[in-house]
Amino acid sequence: MGDDVTGSGIEVSRPATSAVGPRAVEVSLRRALNEMGVARSLATLTAMNQVDGFDCPSCAWPDPSPGHRSHAEFCENGAKAVSWEATRDRVGPAFFATHSVDDLRDLDDHSLEQFGRLTEPLYLAPGATHYAPISWDDALQLCAQHLASLSDANRAVFYTSGRASNEAAFLFQLLARRLGTNNLPDCSNMCHESSGVALTETIGVGKGTVSLEDITDHADLIVIVGQNPGTNHPRMLSALETAKRRGARIVSANPLPEAGLVRFKNPQRARGVMGRGTALTDRFLPVRVNGDLGMFAGINKALLAREERAPGTIVDHPFIDAYCDGFAEACEGWRELEWSQIEEASGLSRTQIEEFADDVVAAKSVIVCWAMGITQHRNAVATIREIVNFLLLRGNIGRPGAGPSPIRGHSNVQGDRTMGIWEKMPDAFLDRLGEEFGFAPPRDPGYDTVEAIRAMRDGRVDVFVALGGNFVAATPDTAVTMAAMANCRLTVHVATKLNRSHLYHGESALLLPCLGRTERDVREGGEQFVTVEDSMSMVHASRGRLAPGSPHLRSEVAIVAGLGEALFGEDVGWRAMAGDYRVIRRHIEQVIPGFEDFDERVRQPGGFMLPRGPHDSRTFATATGRARFTRNALDAIHLPEGHLILQTVRSHDQFNTTVYGLDDRYRGIEGGRRVVFVNADDLAERGLADGDSVDLVSVWSDGERRAEAFRAVAYPTPRGCAATYFPEANVLVPLDSTAIGSNTPTSKSIIVRLEPVSVPSAAMT
Repeated sequence: MGDDVTGSGIEVSRPATSAVGPRAVEVSLRRALNEMGVARSLATLTAMNQVDGFDCPSCAWPDPSPGHRSHAEFCENGAKAVSWEATRDRVGPAFFATHSVDDLRDLDDHSLEQFGRLTEPLYLAPGATHYAPISWDDALQLCAQHLASLSDANRAVFYTSGRASNEAAFLFQLLARRLGTNNLPDCSNMCHESSGVALTETIGVGKGTVSLEDITDHADLIVIVGQNPGTNHPRMLSALETAKRRGARIVSANPLPEAGLVRFKNPQRARGVMGRGTALTDRFLPVRVNGDLGMFAGINKALLAREERAPGTIVDHPFIDAYCDGFAEACEGWRELEWSQIEEASGLSRTQIEEFADDVVAAKSVIVCWAMGITQHRNAVATIREIVNFLLLRGNIGRPGAGPSPIRGHSNVQGDRTMGIWEKMPDAFLDRLGEEFGFAPPRDPGYDTVEAIRAMRDGRVDVFVALGGNFVAATPDTAVTMAAMANCRLTVHVATKLNRSHLYHGESALLLPCLGRTERDVREGGEQFVTVEDSMSMVHASRGRLAPGSPHLRSEVAIVAGLGEALFGEDVGWRAMAGDYRVIRRHIEQVIPGFEDFDERVRQPGGFMLPRGPHDSRTFATATGRARFTRNALDAIHLPEGHLILQTVRSHDQFNTTVYGLDDRYRGIEGGRRVVFVNADDLAERGLADGDSVDLVSVWSDGERRAEAFRAVAYPTPRGCAATYFPEANVLVPLDSTAIGSNTPTSKSIIVRLEPVSVPSAAMT
């Protein structure tokens, strides 16, 4: 590829072979000081992820136990997230008087979110071209009037991002169900829904079962698949370093070699600042995109064959006999698989898989960690079931250092689901909710994210209310989603900053500005705190430190409760819950198992762990009461000639749809985002070279979709595979291309072709 290749405004250099180090510290501090200044930077960075501070608004990686936290318990991306939220810049009425919605649509996502914090409620009237100020009372009454006038409660959709607190999420689902709908799509539908479906079916709980200490103190082997910790969960690298120094072995499988899993330079250790850091991955498996099901089927076949050659030496039969069912049928499926099928599906050789099996056999306790690289495929649920098979074979559930660990991508996305943000909550939850608040919750399943877009597209939704997030940018089939939003009578967004979704609106629209995690929340009952749940089921408190960015901001809890009061009066005590969050926590105690004495326990340093039956007592709340082996057909994508499998990824300078900057230093990209990473031989086969401009054209049964003017970057990824950034590439994801069983968009397996184009340089940046 060559160093410092420059073309069309984007500079490309060799990918990094290590992550973090002094450069990450320098970037973090520079970003913080530029956005927040010295005083605000000190107030926020020193309080982030501390026992008496606030939870990072970025990823959901768990915190070390109290007494074991660094004074700088944050990563580069956490510093960027806080700087983005706690910026001194403001977007007030004068800004919107000057800039029309159409003008703002012409800006890219990075520019939109750099203007600053929203300061007061805004209203876009029918036919208006500019947002204008509106009072809180009028805004809430307007929204309540629209909701009250619906002919059917199911003509409303209530969307939630992962940033909402437990208290806000609980009130939001109560509001929707009190209205009479289960239309509660959320960002989980687009990320770990496949994990929840597969894990609930096989082990009886829809989330991971391991703790941070299982990784740092106990695991012999940590398998990381479909995940890039160096960019998406950077604090995970510290935990992996601790495990490595203890003697654990790490295997990583990914179509792209990621710098953070190659070598970690811990900036809080001398060897990370002055030395070479810590090599993390012991074995790298360059699995093809969508090849993980083939890889895990192959490792399970290899382990079974070794057991049959030497009975009693590989498979944990006592565990299987005592706790599992379905083993014989799963074995039959593995025996029938041909190695040629496995090699074609996974992109790995039998030798590579057998060497991986050597690592597995040598390990007493194994953890598998995964993220979106596993969950956003058509066969994602089957893949995760096969991961569970892999763990069950050797009894790697229910003992220290063992188990499944889906790593959540957004702070409290797991807590939102625990609080009832789901379109299909079980009857037992609805029974308790109805008994606690004295009404009959609806029972029919509601819309998930994809179904909500279809319903809006088809004119079956009048009101769309979003508690955070950037729905238009985050969802698939961008053009379809934008048009669908326009079919609503009213769109409402609770937000801290302007984003793309606020510009693709219904007949009328409201922007309701809320407090951020970093800000103090003072209500009638005094200064409040909220709670969150991390990726590993720890529930803890979060308390902001900064003065609110505007006197007109309200907390998410106050906004949701205010809307509830405007709509229903004081039927369930909305005002009391808004004034003192302890009241909400007392209600949660009665509705959600595991939250007994909620307010008292969460005030303890570090919070408390929710029950995890498979981990704590090897109890499995499945249909049979046992952990379940499953037989999963080896389903892999077969590409038409001349096409590639494209996966969408994050750059190192973004978090989900929030773009902090235009660089991705770990992959060697500077000054732009419209790049596509392709194997050099695949480029050559198409008559293309590194640096050429191409259009990405996705192929689906209903036609083609096009993303224009991307710079081709030759990259060490398996043949037939490619990668590019979202949200720019979400336009290529067909709305109807979803995972079997979970309906998650298949953003990691898009069939595309590259079309060479000639474009001006400006179009590439």
